[in-house]
Amino acid sequence: MSNMTVSISPHIKDNTSTTKIMRDVLIALVPALIASFLVFGARALLITAVCVAFAVAGEWGFEKIVKKPSTIGDLSAVVTGVLLAYNLPVGIPLWQAAFGSLVAIVVVKGLFGGLGQNFANPAITARIILLIAFSSTMTTWVIPGATDAVSSATPLAILKGMEGGGTLPTITNMLLGVRGGCLGETSAIALLLGGAYLLIRRVISWHTPVAFIGTVFLFTFLLKGDVNYSVYEMLSGGLIIGAFFMATDYSTTPSTDWGRVIFGLGCGLITVLIRVWGNYPEGVSFSILLMNILTPYISKATRKKPLGGVKI
Repeated sequence: MSNMTVSISPHIKDNTSTTKIMRDVLIALVPALIASFLVFGARALLITAVCVAFAVAGEWGFEKIVKKPSTIGDLSAVVTGVLLAYNLPVGIPLWQAAFGSLVAIVVVKGLFGGLGQNFANPAITARIILLIAFSSTMTTWVIPGATDAVSSATPLAILKGMEGGGTLPTITNMLLGVRGGCLGETSAIALLLGGAYLLIRRVISWHTPVAFIGTVFLFTFLLKGDVNYSVYEMLSGGLIIGAFFMATDYSTTPSTDWGRVIFGLGCGLITVLIRVWGNYPEGVSFSILLMNILTPYISKATRKKPLGGVKI
């Protein structure tokens, strides 16, 4: 007994690691990559490769400069690069995609201490910065299958009435991804397959995605009184990829189940407010970033009190 080692909790151990979690996320993102290639062509793969390359190089270079051990082996930079690429239009200049990756890795992640220390999702924040800095190229959409860069309206812009007589794609095309939009957000089926994989592997929990998507569906139905409208809102824009892949980020979202539900509800509500009354047709990125800021307070408010303990 004299050799007993006493340590603070947690005491549960398994073989899970950051690398294994990130590998699962990358596997879950493969269906959307295949869909983006089939819908937008080889340039979708090129943009994804550029984003990943600059994300990894940016992390390696930054850690060399600040004399920190290299963490590129944990694959988190690769995930950030892929997620950023999925949030970009196929016609964006490659240098802007590269710039976005460096912002995500160096500014949002590296300067705040690295993985687990950043207060906001790197890919989401970089997308917003690119949207503000390069609004023209970030909002120019291409008709799937077109040989030339022909501008196309997104379903959200049509729903918002920003495109006059624009015609909404069929529900089938919304599910398959044959519509205007960012690379990785168009195919609902591909994203749902990836989300299901993460749930089965227990990489994420159901709380945030269900609360997020359900809130958008419910509130748009209450506002418009049209189930069809709500279905389009649910399948449009970055809602599904945001709900499953970015609103479930470990370091920027609440650590408790009820906290995740509140986080999802907040994201859904802000998304609807921006989509219905805001100047932008899309609100997913802004909603996740705003709720990221509230994450510490939500986690503290929903933290369970140990039996006999005092809640702090």
